[in-house]
Amino acid sequence: MSDPRRVVGRSGEDAAAAWYAAAGYEVLDRNWRVREGELDLVVRGAGTIAFCEVKTRRSDAFGTPADAVTFRKQQRLRVLAVRWLADHGAAGATLRFDVAGVRPDGRGGWVVDVLTNAF
Repeated sequence: MSDPRRVVGRSGEDAAAAWYAAAGYEVLDRNWRVREGELDLVVRGAGTIAFCEVKTRRSDAFGTPADAVTFRKQQRLRVLAVRWLADHGAAGATLRFDVAGVRPDGRGGWVVDVLTNAF
């Protein structure tokens, strides 16, 4: 049986990927993993590559999704981005780090709030 948290997290990542696609971005990678960790989404649009950390929450009882991306997590994401770039290249692209906060919309769907250039 599936872990309900994984199901919610996967649904949130699907919603964030759909948000980026609707905004004209190409999803380059999802759940890219190496020994140091995982990048949730890597997207490209208008000459920019964005590394997006997706945080899915059922409520803000423990803070907003963006609050969960601590300085330590930011450092890890930077290391992972360097690894991803070494593997994939991105000559001439502008880079940025986004955080996507995903919450239920109360109707069975999701609300996606993307904070661009989050850190």
